Amino acid sequence: MIACDQGPTILVDTADQSDNYHIIFHIQFLEFSSSFLNSRKMALDSQGILAAVTIAMYIPFLFIAIKLMMKYGKSRGDGWILLLAFSIIRLLGGVLLVAAEAITPANISLYTGGYSLESSGLSPLLLCTLGLLHSMFRTSDGSSRYNKQVRLLQLLGTVALLLTMIGTSDDTSSSGNTMRRVGVILFCALYIILVGVCVYVWTQVGFVMRYHKQLLKAVSIALPFLAIRTLYGVLSTFSSSTVSVTGTTESNTSDLAKFNMITGEWQIYLVMDMLMEYAVVIIYAVAGIVLPLNEDYKSANSHQDEYPLITKQDVGLMGLMIPSP
Repeated sequence: MIACDQGPTILVDTADQSDNYHIIFHIQFLEFSSSFLNSRKMALDSQGILAAVTIAMYIPFLFIAIKLMMKYGKSRGDGWILLLAFSIIRLLGGVLLVAAEAITPANISLYTGGYSLESSGLSPLLLCTLGLLHSMFRTSDGSSRYNKQVRLLQLLGTVALLLTMIGTSDDTSSSGNTMRRVGVILFCALYIILVGVCVYVWTQVGFVMRYHKQLLKAVSIALPFLAIRTLYGVLSTFSSSTVSVTGTTESNTSDLAKFNMITGEWQIYLVMDMLMEYAVVIIYAVAGIVLPLNEDYKSANSHQDEYPLITKQDVGLMGLMIPSP
């Protein structure tokens, strides 16, 4: 065991016990966060508390996402690398928002960074779903179809990501508001396309590999949760023409004010944003861990061993065995 004298105590088990290390790291991080908040005598508001909860929620999923990446690798990673990116974004966003409330006077850059990551987190989650659906078009030899179409959809999600992040950072101008709204509309369009792709895959389910059919069921279950999260993004973006990163500007009198990510009702944010995302991540993580998806790619090799290719020598021998007329 190795212990640090300063800062949070992080124990590292030199033996090959990765699961125990994950538990120890999680517990020590939570103890450090608690002692840090107490030392600063800081009273978090509802957004700060939810940010701290987000940190606690996504620490274990960060390790799970890393494990899935190691299990499937980059070549067959599909949406798993984006699940890792989503976990990192949520962790960083939570850390920035908690740090923003810990520092006095208020640091607007921390608030802006935290809420920019919060609003843009929908992109990797949608693209993760796209990657998992794209894997349904793979064959047992690793080849896949519709690669160009998937690249275009990935570009659409990336453009939406950039627009929402830039628009949130530019929180006072009309151009920033326009970029945020265009970005979230693109997210909505991407989700509708994903639903269409999922329906199309079900019509072709007979060609989907064995365990990927089970993954298709998992994606189908996750889509309703993702729909609520996407809807909340639209309602939150259109609830105000500006982004009040500290919540200190004039009150929002819009009919959609309660859906505002920053100044709205935290209960709605908790249910429609955080819990919906968490449900999708849990569904994908469980499917990735439980389903032996790599077995689908081994079937081609097993068939080749069972039915070996006929060589030229075999053809020659067969010719000798066939009597001439």
